Amino acid sequence: MKKVISLVLASILALALTACGAKETPQATQDTPAPAPTEAAAPAETPAASVESAAAEAQQTAEGGILVAYFSATGTTKGVAEKLASAVDGDLYEIVPTEPYSDADLNWNDRESRSTKEQNDKNVRPGIASETLDLSGYTTIYVGFPIWWGEEPRIMDTFVET
Repeated sequence: MKKVISLVLASILALALTACGAKETPQATQDTPAPAPTEAAAPAETPAASVESAAAEAQQTAEGGILVAYFSATGTTKGVAEKLASAVDGDLYEIVPTEPYSDADLNWNDRESRSTKEQNDKNVRPGIASETLDLSGYTTIYVGFPIWWGEEPRIMDTFVET
């Protein structure tokens, strides 16, 4: 039952974080710039009551701690992560890059921008400045991040592999 509830909550979080990612975007070519790195925003009228009730149910049945880990370049994902952590009474962990992303780094029109270069190289692993996280006390972990070029930012690969 715990796994089912966790799957339902993870699905709800994934839908909330990818609400803007549902439309198909063309792949970048040498003649067209890649889609902008964006953070999916929750829909204007999110069914918050159902998310909160499902979260409360999961909290009641969960044994152990709940963690909400997130990366947010512009703050949108941070807001969703804070709401989720509050709803499930979980701990919040921000994945902070060693080198913060500037507006120029996130400029998807510039093929030489940092985010474009990172997304074009699946082997890039940006450094994480956040303190090392001990996961031993957690039985449920929610992970939130923006969608860049239809994928996770490379810093999320660093986090998961660490």
